[in-house]
Amino acid sequence: MNSSAVRIIRISSAVVFVAGIAGMIITTIAGNNVGQVTTIGTTTAVVAIVLLVTTAATNTSRPEVFNEADEQRLERRVTDLVKSGANETELRAIVRDATQLGRRS
Repeated sequence: MNSSAVRIIRISSAVVFVAGIAGMIITTIAGNNVGQVTTIGTTTAVVAIVLLVTTAATNTSRPEVFNEADEQRLERRVTDLVKSGANETELRAIVRDATQLGRRS
């Protein structure tokens, strides 16, 4: 899901939340119709669930387990290169620089 779709869902959710709260208050004051208040409240709750699911589905952070596996894979590759004759100090400096560059972008 692209960021513009997520933005539209979030803005729409905010509008429905505000309208839902206002609708529940107005309906309660105007006639205390339990059916209408329940309908508006249920609609607002469904929109909240949609917003939660959207946020969970578009979360881009990876679980720590995957980061650890990537670290182990990288360390294994560095070890293999050092065994094949590469200068370990220079190789680790390159990896450190690449990591810093990746964090900036």
